[in-house]
Amino acid sequence: MKKKFKIGLIRVLTTDNEELMNIHGRIIEDNFPGLMVESKCIPGQPEGIHSHELEQTAIPKIVETAKSFHEPDMIIVSCADDPGVAEIREVLPGIPVTGGGETTAALATKYGDKIAILGIVDYAPKAYLRMIPEKLIAVERPDGVNSTLDLMTDKGRAACMETAWKIKKMGAQVIALGCTGLTTIGIAKEIEKETGLPVIDPVLAEGLFAWFEMLRRE
Repeated sequence: MKKKFKIGLIRVLTTDNEELMNIHGRIIEDNFPGLMVESKCIPGQPEGIHSHELEQTAIPKIVETAKSFHEPDMIIVSCADDPGVAEIREVLPGIPVTGGGETTAALATKYGDKIAILGIVDYAPKAYLRMIPEKLIAVERPDGVNSTLDLMTDKGRAACMETAWKIKKMGAQVIALGCTGLTTIGIAKEIEKETGLPVIDPVLAEGLFAWFEMLRRE
């Protein structure tokens, strides 16, 4: 039997709910044959990361969690701002590491030159500023959404749809989801259907890049 490609996936939202913790890994496994995901969440971040201050608090925890995986083939930080990705690369130089920001930014360029981010903060994830600043036309946070927990409400979901329409009216050619919590609520397909714009889901983007990494090694 062919050996599975082992991914250590880090959730930056602290939760005791096993289903919630494992949902990103399950989505990756369901869509990309050959990948096997072990998910772990960092401690002490019940609202995830929705500010620069929370990111700085989380990075040491993310690095320690990355070091706790047993012989992973790759590590994914399942967050659209890639917190701790650079730091993990320094401490685990032999292991490929990526996150939801750089993978989504790279994939979004395939679908257009006018990219808008729909997320939970008012600033662009750093990967976009590093990789495609000239293509970024807007960063939009839905009204009333201040953390990933807000996305899990009917009001939060409705606000996301309203923001997607706002983004379309701005002239965006593609919507990049700026929070992996938007994957958790499964809204990408709904936005695509309603607006007609391509929507880049960060967890699928992470999985796609991991799948390519697996294929490179075969």
